[in-house]
Amino acid sequence: MEIRQVAVIGAGTMGSGIAQVFAQAGHAVTMIDVAPAPLEKGLATIQRSMARLVEKGRLSEETRSAALARLRTAVGLEAAAPADLVVEAVYEDAAVKKDVLRRLDSLLAPHAILATNTSSISITGLAGAVQRPAQVIGMHFMNPVPLMQLVEVVRGLATSDETVAAIVDVSHRLGKTPVVVNDAPGFVANRILLPMINEAIYALMEGVADAESIDTVMKLGLNHPMGPLALADLIGLDVCLAILEVMHRDLGDDKYRPCPLLRRMVAAGYLGRKSGRGFYTY
Repeated sequence: MEIRQVAVIGAGTMGSGIAQVFAQAGHAVTMIDVAPAPLEKGLATIQRSMARLVEKGRLSEETRSAALARLRTAVGLEAAAPADLVVEAVYEDAAVKKDVLRRLDSLLAPHAILATNTSSISITGLAGAVQRPAQVIGMHFMNPVPLMQLVEVVRGLATSDETVAAIVDVSHRLGKTPVVVNDAPGFVANRILLPMINEAIYALMEGVADAESIDTVMKLGLNHPMGPLALADLIGLDVCLAILEVMHRDLGDDKYRPCPLLRRMVAAGYLGRKSGRGFYTY
């Protein structure tokens, strides 16, 4: 299957990054949200990201201009109708995602693929909400999308081989490295990453060390490019909490129980970089 037109649902951090990489790779892209304000913010984020890439010599001015010309924004899911591939990147909530996928299913052409950028939610469960489960697949990009190489390609119980092949192919065309994994809570990346972040938060809560010391130990002692608490701030503490809750519920193991400090910080609105305050102040 040839993927020409792409729609990205959600103009937040992940949605705008996904729209950017598709546009840079030559696809006509429509970035869709529920109101003009998030679309304006998402487009500004893309423009800043591309400008930095041009400054660093990683993107030519011609490619930047051509990519922006291929990118349009729209309010309302109806704008996704012509797409061959839709990548859903809305909030990490199963009910919200199912509603979006169900509405898209009624709008799209029969051949279109429904991909979700979920970090942890069951692809099989999401596919149960639509009439084309064979064409539902996880396409889990890493943050920041324009810079990170990996795409976790997650096949649900009903996902067809043809759908997997199409997403692997388009991921390569984006300059990414796709890795095909089976549907399980947290998949591979977050199944391993989030317990480490959660344990770092427990260490902070229990007074083992302060945030900067914990991160320094992991960077200098284990050669991590970023400490787990700074990484949690980058991901978003609300997103970290949502992923841990999915794994705790679906795997039934208390080793995935979210740290109480994480819950308190999310309740207080301390979500990390996007709110200006998390384990660090921005």
